[in-house]
Amino acid sequence: MTTISKAITLKREFKKTERLMGNTFEITVVASDEVYAHAMIQLAIEEIRRIEALLTTYNPCSQTNQVNASAGVRPVRVDREVLALIRRAARISGLTDGAFDLSYGSIDRSLWNFDRSMTSLPDEKTAMGMVRLINYRNILTDEAACTVMLKEAGMRIGFGGIGKGYAAEMAKNLLIRAGVESGIVNASGDLTTWGSQADGQPWTIGISHPDSAHLPFASLAISDMAIATSGNYEKFVMIGGKKYSHTINPRTGLPVRGVKSVTIIAPNAEIADAMATPVTIMGVKAGIGLVNQVEHLACIMIDDNNKVFTSKNINLK
Repeated sequence: MTTISKAITLKREFKKTERLMGNTFEITVVASDEVYAHAMIQLAIEEIRRIEALLTTYNPCSQTNQVNASAGVRPVRVDREVLALIRRAARISGLTDGAFDLSYGSIDRSLWNFDRSMTSLPDEKTAMGMVRLINYRNILTDEAACTVMLKEAGMRIGFGGIGKGYAAEMAKNLLIRAGVESGIVNASGDLTTWGSQADGQPWTIGISHPDSAHLPFASLAISDMAIATSGNYEKFVMIGGKKYSHTINPRTGLPVRGVKSVTIIAPNAEIADAMATPVTIMGVKAGIGLVNQVEHLACIMIDDNNKVFTSKNINLK
């Protein structure tokens, strides 16, 4: 009798870190073949680079900058996916009553550099003057012509509040279509997952306390989900002994206070990314109230007094 033995190839997790969209992306795929895994990771990287070229404000030829340069003058034809992203962003703006707004780019960044040279806040009148052009309702889209126009001269759009999540989600979907059964696309903490770890266990993430970023106080199983966090510990200034976050309220032009961090859990990274900042701006009561009304959305908030709040469908471990 001849015995035929069949080698079992174990699955492993393969990772690569790349600087993309001004952020550190880490892409993980679960596979049994190293060459295949790295080919898939490179596929995801090229997809993110493609999206970056569309959305960046650092290239004068990008579609974003073409739209901004033509503000108040004429509509600009854009790719269908850019138009669709802008229209989805407008729906989030409506849902959050303008707390999320692509036209935040109208704020004069020279007044909000959030580095050591910033020693005082602008007065309220100056701040209100900065936000006068922020109004998502003045981002005009034409579905048939596939154009975008900013109604007022001086308006600017930017995808900083949604672009990372969109790119992560698009990269994930591309990998799924290519046959990758499990993985993570992590865009500087805004991440999306599918499948399971190499050992079959669900993907999990530690929720860090903003005062001790390296010491998670809870963990969540997030397989086939996405997560994004907005926190005042990421970028801030101290003025008069008070911490001011880089998150600006588009209604007042002043930094948000009262919330240290917001973690959003959602079915995809685009939504998680886009909702983290507006929920921070809305504050604990209104933010939690909104999340509780949206199906498949959950959040964890920590206020300035270190009190933890969660939406009704959160189960912290």
